[in-house]
Amino acid sequence: MSAPASLLAVFAHPDDEALRCGGTLALYAARGAQVHLICLTRGEAGRNTDPALGEVEIAPQRAQELKDACATLGIHPPIFLDYHDSGRGDRLRRDDPLATINADPTEMERRILEVIEATHPQIMLTFDPHGMYGHPDHLIAHRVATAAYASSGFRQVRVQRLFYTVQSREEMLRLQSGRPLGVLEGLEPETYAVCDCTIAARIDIRSQAARKRAALFSHRTQTGPLSTLGTLTEEQFAPLMHTETFSLGGIRSPVPEYPMNDLFAGLDVEFRPAALQGEPA
Repeated sequence: MSAPASLLAVFAHPDDEALRCGGTLALYAARGAQVHLICLTRGEAGRNTDPALGEVEIAPQRAQELKDACATLGIHPPIFLDYHDSGRGDRLRRDDPLATINADPTEMERRILEVIEATHPQIMLTFDPHGMYGHPDHLIAHRVATAAYASSGFRQVRVQRLFYTVQSREEMLRLQSGRPLGVLEGLEPETYAVCDCTIAARIDIRSQAARKRAALFSHRTQTGPLSTLGTLTEEQFAPLMHTETFSLGGIRSPVPEYPMNDLFAGLDVEFRPAALQGEPA
């Protein structure tokens, strides 16, 4: 009997889910997969880049923005693990015991495994080994998600495939041009991007472009007029609404072709109509 199609994404902060894989999450939810998202933190170290919001308490604001983004993408509400955003650079929170940089990674892994047991994903998504731009929390999310995937091989729920969100060299150079995406400033594409032969899957997300864009801009504190993300040119932005790319982090089943255009290709899964989502498997 086919298992219900299920996908689990693991990221660090509200908004991490949108830019690099929001279209993919929306696409599989629209097809009838159960799509869940783990967020390690509530983005406590973020800044409000939208003056129209006025004075806001950043953690609950960003948590609500993520809930709104998930609803826009058509996926399940986020699962917060309630670690703290570590910040980065001169704002690195070395003294916060709940910051992910200070948390026990094996405990994080155990908690992700609990979600795996509850949601039965065949597919997992998380950051690439460089965390897109080296944010400490992104690197930890990559580490603990990869560890949970590996450990699931000994568990009742064995995740079949792990994919990393990646950017090609061409994509990264485009985001560094004009008014550059600030977090990529000064970074070498040969380190933080991947060569084309590393891309294991290219997912056409044009049917979900409007949802992806709306979900991204649900994160108002991060995409306001004072942000570089929210003020990218259409030339920079448009390709992000066409295709999303992934490298392969792990695999336990054969694939019918490589590179892939469907993360679930070859798996014996059932995509259920949206009206049936949330029903017991």
